Amino acid sequence: MTVDREPTVLVVDFGAQYAQLIARRVRESHVHSEIVSRDISADEVRERQPTGLILSGGPASVHAEDAYRLDPAIIDLGIPILGICYGHQLLADVAGGEVAHTGKSEFGSSAMEVVADSFLLRDLPASQTVWMSHNDEVTTVPDGFVCVASTDGASVAVMEDRERGLYGVQFHPEVAHTPRGQDILKQFLYEVCHASPTWTSHSIIESQVEIIRDQVGDARVVCGLSGGVDSAVAAAIVHEAIGDQLTCIFVDHGLLRAGEASQVEETFRSHFEVDLIHVKAADRFLEALDGVTEPETKRKIIGETFIRVFEEAAESVGDASFLVQGTLYPDVIESGSGSAATIKTHHNVGGLPDDMKLDLVEPLRDLFKDEVRAVGEELGLPEEIVWRQPFPGPGLAVRIIGAVTLERLDILRSADTILLEEIRRAGLYREIWQAFAVLPAIKTVGVQGDGRTYAYPVIIRAVTSEDAMTADWARIPYDVLERISSRIINEVPGINRVAYDISSKPPATIEWE
Repeated sequence: MTVDREPTVLVVDFGAQYAQLIARRVRESHVHSEIVSRDISADEVRERQPTGLILSGGPASVHAEDAYRLDPAIIDLGIPILGICYGHQLLADVAGGEVAHTGKSEFGSSAMEVVADSFLLRDLPASQTVWMSHNDEVTTVPDGFVCVASTDGASVAVMEDRERGLYGVQFHPEVAHTPRGQDILKQFLYEVCHASPTWTSHSIIESQVEIIRDQVGDARVVCGLSGGVDSAVAAAIVHEAIGDQLTCIFVDHGLLRAGEASQVEETFRSHFEVDLIHVKAADRFLEALDGVTEPETKRKIIGETFIRVFEEAAESVGDASFLVQGTLYPDVIESGSGSAATIKTHHNVGGLPDDMKLDLVEPLRDLFKDEVRAVGEELGLPEEIVWRQPFPGPGLAVRIIGAVTLERLDILRSADTILLEEIRRAGLYREIWQAFAVLPAIKTVGVQGDGRTYAYPVIIRAVTSEDAMTADWARIPYDVLERISSRIINEVPGINRVAYDISSKPPATIEWE
C-alpha cells in the first residue's frame, strides 16, 4: 500500500526561540509543517518536495564568522520561501542584497507602513503593528525584489520577489504581538504556496490509519495504556486501523497519581472494546530504582523496565511484533532529534534498550499536544481523558528529587491530590497546562503546635503553555495558593513547608527532572 504524503511546509530552524511556534502557526492554518535542520541541502529539499519553505529567525548576525548559512541553491529550486527576521536577512544576503548594522535596532512593537503594492500584505491595513527583534537590517534588496513595507528601524520591513515566490519579513508574524501575523502567514501558505487547508483532525486520523495498516499488516500489536491523553489517543487510532489485532497492556509501575490505576482500568475496559491486561509491577520498579538519584538514570531504568514488563506481558497474547507508544513531536525535538540539543531523554523516545524485541508504532510522533487533543475529540474519547493534564511517562519518580521510596511516593501523591482538587475547585484546570507537586528529598525546620518539626518541603509547579515547548508560570490567585498550602501542611504528614515555583521555560524546564 502506498500512503500519500501530506503537502508540507518545511520550517528551517536557524536557532530561533520561535521555530516551534512558526510550525504550530502553519498547522493552525491547517497546513502540515515540519521543522528541519539549518544544514539541509538543496538536494535534500528537492527530495522532500515541500509546498514551501519558511526560514526562521535566529540569534546571530549574517556577518558573524560562525553565522548559520543557507545552501544558496535552495532559492533556485522554484519553491516558495518566506524568510522571517534572521531568515529575511539571510535570504537577502544569499540572493545578493546587503545587510548591515545601522544602529537602528528594534525590539518590541513597531508601526509598519506599506510603501508599495504588496502581494503578501494584500487586503491588510496600510498601517499595522508588528513585533520586531533585530539589530541588523536589510539595507539593499537583491535584484528582482521590491521593498513593500518599512518601519522607523527597518527601511526594508517586507521585501518580495513575486516572480520567484521569495518573500522576507523583518518582523515576527508568528507571535501574538503581531496582530495580523496569522493573516500574513495564511496569505503566504494559500496564495503563494497554493497549499490547501487539508491538515485536519479527520485527515490526520485517515492518514495514520493507512500508515498503521501498511506498517503492521496482519501482525499482533500491543499498546501501553498509561491513562493519559497521548496513550489513549494512540490506542484509539491503532484500534481504528487494525481492530482486534490490538491488545492494550497497562503497566502499573506504582508511580501514578492517586486513584489513576483503577480509573485507567475502569475507563478503558468500558470504552475500548479490546482486551486490557493490567500488570501490577510497582515492586519491580521500586526495586530497580532503589537508591538511584540521577534523573537520566531514573528515566532509563524506568524505560528499560517498562519495555521488559511489556515483552513479558506480550508473550501471553501471542506473537506480538509491535508496540504502540504515544510519542509526540515535542518529545522528539527535546530528545535531540536532528539539530536539537538533548534537554532530557523522554522514555518513549530515548533510553529504550538496544535489544528491544518489539518494533514501535508511533501514530502521534508528528503531532503537538493540542493536535492530539483535537484528534482525541474527533475519535470520541471521553472529555476527562482528552483534557487530562500531561503526566510524564516515568511518573512521580521524576517529581521526587532524590531517591524514590514508598514513603516519599505516598507523601507526594497526597500533596498532588490536594493541589489538583483545589485547581479544579477554582475553575483553573483547563486554563493551566500542568499543575503538580514536587518533593525534594531534603528536610526543613518548621513549627507545628508547640513543637519543632523536621519534615519535607513541597514545591508547587503550575504553568501555562500551548505545546510545552515554552511555558510561563501560572498566576494562581493568592487565596487559592493559600488553600493549597494550608491543606497540604495540615493534611499530609511529613510536610511542613510549601513553596511556589515562579520560573518560566526557558530557562527552566516544566518538570524538575
